Amino acid sequence: CKDVPLDDARVRAQWPCHGPTPWPDAEYQQSMQALMDTLSSVGEKLLKLTALGLELDDIDTLAKLAVDGWHHMRVLRFPPCSERTSRGIGSHTDYGMLVIAAQDDVGGLYVRPPVEGEPRNRNWLENESMAGMYENSEPWTFVKPIPSVLTVFPGDILQFLTNGLLLSTPHKVVLNTRERFALAYFHEPNFAAHVHPLSKPDASHIHYGSHFTHMFMRSYPERITTRRILEEDRLSFLERRAGDQIVRASPVNAAWTRSRG
Repeated sequence: CKDVPLDDARVRAQWPCHGPTPWPDAEYQQSMQALMDTLSSVGEKLLKLTALGLELDDIDTLAKLAVDGWHHMRVLRFPPCSERTSRGIGSHTDYGMLVIAAQDDVGGLYVRPPVEGEPRNRNWLENESMAGMYENSEPWTFVKPIPSVLTVFPGDILQFLTNGLLLSTPHKVVLNTRERFALAYFHEPNFAAHVHPLSKPDASHIHYGSHFTHMFMRSYPERITTRRILEEDRLSFLERRAGDQIVRASPVNAAWTRSRG
């Protein structure tokens, strides 16, 4: 999750998922935070370009949602494929707004292009999930590693915002014969943001913090963060702030967890 210091008012108020990142050392922290600052600037520009492409009256429409956004990054190590370890990451879509990924020269990332007539489940609804969908069905496109090139794709929030015009991109990772490293940066709305479809501002909305928390719990039901959210009744905090919103994802879903590997 986002790195939020212990003295922050949101941490003291026990907002779900808020707290400091357990950095292994100061040098690593400085390097990763510098990279995230750079990618945050890239993310803001991409959202403005997306607004231009959507012909929105205000090119800052999407970027405004991401002011003090819930930006975070996953630093991923994939072991080489072996008899003991053959599973990478199953097919899924990411539940935020924008994903910016970097990978080394080994390769293993695949994305699924839009297929005419193929339904895309909406992860923000309790009875729908993209986890494991079409994992063994073509077409999948191998994302060839190219030096200094980032891979960018929309997440669920952009699909919701654009009413499906921009689809959240299904992707998966297949283990290679060598160890592989990748960085996945997520450029997100503010945790407290209420997200409405751009074409239907009066329609039901998503409270982003509630969406993120429930998707986190669905993905990682055994994590200490999930246990604390339940034990300390932090979901009630979200209920008081989310208001009248659409049906959200169920917190714990075993099928999702299996598909993520």
